[in-house]
Amino acid sequence: MDNQHLNAIKQLKKVAKVLRPEYEDKKLFDKVINKLKKPDRVIEGTIRVKMDNGSTKIFKAYRSQHNNAVGPYKGGIRFHKDVSKEEVMALSTWMTWKCSVTGIPYGGSKGGVVVDPKKLSKTELERLSRAYARLIAPHIGPWVDVPAPDVNTTGEIMAWMVDEYEKTSNKRYKTLVENPVATFTGKPLLLGGSKGRTEATGLGGFHILEQLAKKLKFVPGKTSIAIQGFGNVGYWFAHYAHEAGFKIVALSDSRGGVFNEKGLDPDKVLACKEKGGTIGNCNCTDKNCSNKGTRITNVKLLELAVDILAPAALENVINIENAKNVKAKVVLELANGPTTPEADEVLDKNGVIVIPDVLANAGGVTVSYFEWTQNLQGYYWEKKLVLKRLKNLMDEAFLRMWDLKTKAKVTARVATYMSAVKKVVDTMILRGGI
Repeated sequence: MDNQHLNAIKQLKKVAKVLRPEYEDKKLFDKVINKLKKPDRVIEGTIRVKMDNGSTKIFKAYRSQHNNAVGPYKGGIRFHKDVSKEEVMALSTWMTWKCSVTGIPYGGSKGGVVVDPKKLSKTELERLSRAYARLIAPHIGPWVDVPAPDVNTTGEIMAWMVDEYEKTSNKRYKTLVENPVATFTGKPLLLGGSKGRTEATGLGGFHILEQLAKKLKFVPGKTSIAIQGFGNVGYWFAHYAHEAGFKIVALSDSRGGVFNEKGLDPDKVLACKEKGGTIGNCNCTDKNCSNKGTRITNVKLLELAVDILAPAALENVINIENAKNVKAKVVLELANGPTTPEADEVLDKNGVIVIPDVLANAGGVTVSYFEWTQNLQGYYWEKKLVLKRLKNLMDEAFLRMWDLKTKAKVTARVATYMSAVKKVVDTMILRGGI
């Protein structure tokens, strides 16, 4: 598997070459870039969890804090068997750029536990979540590092962590910890969560799609979209795109997918998935499943001749081995790091526009910022206001990128990174002490 952190460094080095001529003090610029190649801190440890049968299991856990020049570290927590130190380092780096792109006052972080949560009971999952919160408690806080849900973590898990963080911090400092609720986002509404957070990442991606369609003169009814990954992000993106008239021709989960060149109804596909356990079973013997499509593998989905390919699952699915087979006009990265740097070069050579993850999937962290702001103020917004402000920030971020892409004659990824990295570099130089 590709080392995601090395991929993140390659992307940074590429944009640094473009930005360097703008800086009079080249040595200082180089020093800042070198600092940005690695996180400020990586918390690494093991957590012990008592299982229901009385035994104790040990799990490896991480929290990477990349950069906090612009504001507190911000990033999710994932529970997955493939979590690694390199992965959270890469994801925390991308989070720094993601926050910078949208203009929200955060730096990047990411955490995770090496575990298959499907093998845990609910009580074991709660013990694991609380143990992880105890591990990172000394290193987080509303003005230090603000975690959130990620792969296989939920609002309920954030609620457990808020509770454990508050108990742990109160015990350690023998006083009430400052605003524990604002230390985590992605929480249930009853515990200070924000309306609109559930659909935020997919909806943010849809707003990018809307702006992109205007620039490329894509007519919704004639624009075909294939989406790999049908979790929260993939579903909500598909839902809003379908609602706006775009033609969703393929959808898949980890075990395969369904294809129909005339278009699919994402809500019917979801109903079929929930009934059959996987989209791959939605081969339309059931009239309510998915508009009579046919089965397709994830490999074939990536190679469909569609207008827009939206990878919304895992990292590195478009790589040097299969990039030449991508026939889409646009790759809209809804997952984190779905395209390797080597594949990026191939896609660019073949005329494929790649809208990078740090822009396309920034809707989630944007509404997490709104949640944090509401927690700090003790003032909560109606959903209509949350979604309006999300659209405004996503639209503005896209238009800044497209304007720079056009003027500098660079790819969408390079333009996005130029804007994001420059803001962080300039802030670090302004702070001094490098």
